[in-house]
Amino acid sequence: MTARPSLTRATAEAEPLDAWRDIVAQIGREVAEPLSAALERVIQLTTTGRIDREGLRALRAEIERARRVGMVGQQLSRFASRRLRQSHERLDLAQTLQSVLTHRAREVSARGIQVRQSTRAIEVLVDPALLFSLLNAVLDWAAEGARSSIDFRVDRKDWPAHGRIHCSFTHAPPDASPGDEPALTSLNWQLIGQIAHTMGLSLHCDTDATQVTLTLEFARTVNEALEGMSAIELDHGDSSTLNSKPLAGSQVLVVAARRQTRQQVRDAISNMGLMIDFVASVDEAVDFCREGLPHAIVFEAALRGERLEQLAEEIRTELPGFSFIEIAEEGNAFEISGFNGMNHCRVGRDGLQQALPSALVFELSKQF
Repeated sequence: MTARPSLTRATAEAEPLDAWRDIVAQIGREVAEPLSAALERVIQLTTTGRIDREGLRALRAEIERARRVGMVGQQLSRFASRRLRQSHERLDLAQTLQSVLTHRAREVSARGIQVRQSTRAIEVLVDPALLFSLLNAVLDWAAEGARSSIDFRVDRKDWPAHGRIHCSFTHAPPDASPGDEPALTSLNWQLIGQIAHTMGLSLHCDTDATQVTLTLEFARTVNEALEGMSAIELDHGDSSTLNSKPLAGSQVLVVAARRQTRQQVRDAISNMGLMIDFVASVDEAVDFCREGLPHAIVFEAALRGERLEQLAEEIRTELPGFSFIEIAEEGNAFEISGFNGMNHCRVGRDGLQQALPSALVFELSKQF
């Protein structure tokens, strides 16, 4: 049978209000479920005054799950506004997919899921940030449904000559009961449908008793007919605008021992749609990164030392373009990475409110 997305192009155009009502209701359900479980643990903690390490880990996971649902909801709201302006650029599908999978490798591996790839170099004309968001949404959706492994494939359709990305996984063992099957129509699935619709992509998802295969087809695939087009002809948006490089859903880890610094950072970037995590020391940052890497690390200058340099070296071995942003003790300057030989960006504490958002836009946009 075929699993049809609840937000196909026809549905989104014909019954937008009904479709968004369903999504809002789904956000409520998916937030309430983990928060209810978390509340039960908090009540138990209040009653007994004790919580073991496993219970604490479960509590954190439940709160994190609710937060991620909220972030997906924020991303969906951007598409509901229909105000996104796209800046089309020429990108290699295989390279972009490889970049996303490399960045998420620790996180996916921690879930016990193996990711396999079979790709070929195919260039398409897309908004880089939207493609980045789409591939992350596909990986999130597959990871919540896959039993043990996920297979990605990039190829070209014979006619018309469109580039394609396929994502396949086993979603239930043959002896699983219906109640054990994952929800393939989660909010991440809704997000995939909205991003694909916005980008003008064809989206198909085929399922049987155990197997799921999602296919994204890119109509604007570079071929000989497009080779002579200029960069101006390919650009259909204002690439200098923040809207053309949306960072919503990106994760930033803030390493700051002082509460005042953490609050200043929170105030400066609270409107950027980012997932923000705080730790108080470099050792805590190392522990955080073992389970999955954020997209950028912001740190107080006072914490810069051998341990932080070692962490940076380890991360950049996996991700050479990974972004570190230092908060200098004084001043309002914004110095980009590479300035004066620095391998990280620096912003002054006095100008944090203005400089930090600009630094994050500059640094994270390089990853798209």
